Amino acid sequence: MSVTVALNRDHRPRSWKLRLQTRLAICLARILTLFKPYVLRRLLTRLSKGAVAADAAAVTAARDSVLASSLGLHGLRACLPRSLATALLCRLRGTWPTWCVGVRTAPPFAAHAWVEAGREMIGETGGYDSYARLFTVPPTTPLPPRAQDGHQGRDRDQGRDQDRDQDRDQGRA
Repeated sequence: MSVTVALNRDHRPRSWKLRLQTRLAICLARILTLFKPYVLRRLLTRLSKGAVAADAAAVTAARDSVLASSLGLHGLRACLPRSLATALLCRLRGTWPTWCVGVRTAPPFAAHAWVEAGREMIGETGGYDSYARLFTVPPTTPLPPRAQDGHQGRDRDQGRDQDRDQDRDQGRA
C-alpha cells in the first residue's frame, strides 16, 4: 500500500551551523535505532542531564530542520529515527524535549515514537491521550553543586556528629 504525501517546501535560509548540527543528529539517530530499548533509554537519560526543558517553538524548529534535511524521515515508519534526531538536535542546542515511545490506544494498534514539549505532542496527529506511553525520557535537572569550601563540609560533618550524639543520648534516657 502506498500513501501520497505532499511535502511543504521551506524556503527559509538555514545557517551552515544548523545544517551541520542537523546532519550530525540524523546520522547519530540512525545509529541509535540499532540499539536495544533499555540501552537506548539509558543513553538518552544520560544525554538529557543538565539540559533545560525545551519549549514547543524550539522543538518544532528542530523537527522542521530534521524533516528539511532528510526526505527519508518523512515516512510512516521513520518515527523512531525522526524523534531521536529531533531530540538530539535539541540537545546540541542546549535543551531537551520529552522523548516518548508508546502505542496507539485505538485500533489499529501500532508502536510509535515522538517528542513532546510540556504536554504537547510536536508534529503528531491525534491528541495527548491517543497514545499510551511505554517509556519516556524527560528533561532532567542537574544536581546542585557541592560545597567547594572545606570549612562548610567540616561544619556539616560536626552537625551530623552532634545529631548522632543527641539521638544516642535520647536512647539512654
